[in-house]
Amino acid sequence: MNIVCIAWGSLLWKPQGLKLASGWHPGGPAMPIEFARQSDDSPELALVLCDSARLMPTYWAYVATRDLDTARAMLCAREKIRPAFPEWVGSVPAQDGAEDNPRVAAWLRAKGIDAAIWTAIPPKFDGVSGRVPTVDEAVAWLDSCSGAQRDAAEDYIRRTPAHIDTPYRRIIAARLGWHPLREAHVTQIR
Repeated sequence: MNIVCIAWGSLLWKPQGLKLASGWHPGGPAMPIEFARQSDDSPELALVLCDSARLMPTYWAYVATRDLDTARAMLCAREKIRPAFPEWVGSVPAQDGAEDNPRVAAWLRAKGIDAAIWTAIPPKFDGVSGRVPTVDEAVAWLDSCSGAQRDAAEDYIRRTPAHIDTPYRRIIAARLGWHPLREAHVTQIR
């Protein structure tokens, strides 16, 4: 079974713990993503799936295993997903509580790929899982960060590939000046 990982955020430049068999390629399935999760373990407003978000481009890479359980376990470890939340790793075919994703399934069929995994951690803001911040709340929180926390939050947003041009990103850039870094204008990541 050939398995790919679909990604859009820090996994692209920090894949620690996820063994890949290829570089990252553009042209993954469009996914509804936005900067909508205050991270539990790092000072960032992470890109996550949001049902109400616009579809954005993604990247994909082959995973260095042919076993879906192993691929899911690698992504769980990399994302520090606790065993109580197996549904926070999306997969096609769906398993461990992951929802079926027809968009990803259609993309896999078109590519001739057997399976895919991706991070399916929900939005979270002010400690409330599932809560999507308003754009004003997101900008205010980012602007309230200082020192190393602010540097890390800014770095995360500025390193995200430039063509992942979400509505929140545009407003963050306009209000805070956090425009994509030069290296974020990519078409392929090795």
